[in-house]
Amino acid sequence: MKRWTIDPIHSQVNFKVKHLVISTVSGHFDTFTATIDAAKEDFSDATIAFEADVHSINTKNEQRDNHLRSADFFDAAAHPKMTFVSTSVKRLSDFELLITGDLTMRGITKQVTLDAVYNGTVPGFGGNLVAGFEIVGKLNRFDYGLQWSALTETGGMVVSNDVKLEILAEFNAAQAQAKAA
Repeated sequence: MKRWTIDPIHSQVNFKVKHLVISTVSGHFDTFTATIDAAKEDFSDATIAFEADVHSINTKNEQRDNHLRSADFFDAAAHPKMTFVSTSVKRLSDFELLITGDLTMRGITKQVTLDAVYNGTVPGFGGNLVAGFEIVGKLNRFDYGLQWSALTETGGMVVSNDVKLEILAEFNAAQAQAKAA
């Protein structure tokens, strides 16, 4: 079994949501961790664990970020972490994976399925192996209690229920431990 740890400098956890029905607002989480445990080089037996600090949400607008941290949305004071733990990984092709797991936000856990592209594994600086992934998915924010809503004058929602996720990730293989003599 090999452990892989996300490289936060070369990774992003992004989201997009429709605003006023006509435009898209994007954001990301600045602080997150993730690991992959896998024995197979193709990651088809992987177990993935992810955690994001909800306080680190960043949409480049302080007022909006504070609203997202409030009880109207993430309720970061009561639920400071968002987590994902995989329950299965299915290999669809040489580079495509289907990742199913439990996503928890605001204390609510729901099963989600994410599409992943495995971009390959190469030696990084210092000879350490690096694996690259692009992961996308969609979820309904109402399923997780993020239920603030308002309507525009024309009856459209100010913020869409659907949230698109995009995770661009580099994972570093753990260095082999030297055996004790």
